[in-house]
Amino acid sequence: MRDAYHEELDGLSDKLVEMTRLVRSAMTRASTALLDADLRLAEEVISCDEQVNKINTEIEETVFDLMARQQPVARDLRMLIAALRMSGDIERMGDLAVHLAKTARRRHPESAIPPELQATVLEMGQIAERMIAKAGSVIASHDVEMGLELDGDDDQMDRLHRKLFDALLSPKWRHGVEPAVDISLAGRYFERFADHAVHVAENVVYLVTGEHAADIAE
Repeated sequence: MRDAYHEELDGLSDKLVEMTRLVRSAMTRASTALLDADLRLAEEVISCDEQVNKINTEIEETVFDLMARQQPVARDLRMLIAALRMSGDIERMGDLAVHLAKTARRRHPESAIPPELQATVLEMGQIAERMIAKAGSVIASHDVEMGLELDGDDDQMDRLHRKLFDALLSPKWRHGVEPAVDISLAGRYFERFADHAVHVAENVVYLVTGEHAADIAE
């Protein structure tokens, strides 16, 4: 019985890693759709989000079932609570990729991103992909040092987010209000995506060490 229980715990980690893989793919396609006005990719991101939602529901059901049957304590209880939190964060990351895809679809056949901001948004997409990939590795390996690295990646995303706003507020902005709103929202989606990746890593750090990431970093 205990072996089956621990297999179910290990299965939660496997499902979380699978969620990060799906969300990474969604972010890659959403970023490309946003920059290249690729309607096919945008529609793929939107339709495939159901896979992420399905795994999130499975994780929730497994956690509640294990809590009811096994009454876990100590590290096992931390694992279940962390799995719930991480699953919720990753599911919301998938939603943010969908928001980007819907922005691309709404602006089609034009690109939602004007030429002078394409490089910035491309870099934001690359950082987002790197962060979700790193979050998946942290879940799989329980690598605390790697988990702490995501805070630095988030700083890079915040810098680019501010750069977008500087461009929108510049007197040189010539694209009007509606594109400015779309870009402002897109920047927010990338920024929130990065925040959720940090939260995922922080939960792994707490699971492994029993300490909060902020306390370790000090």
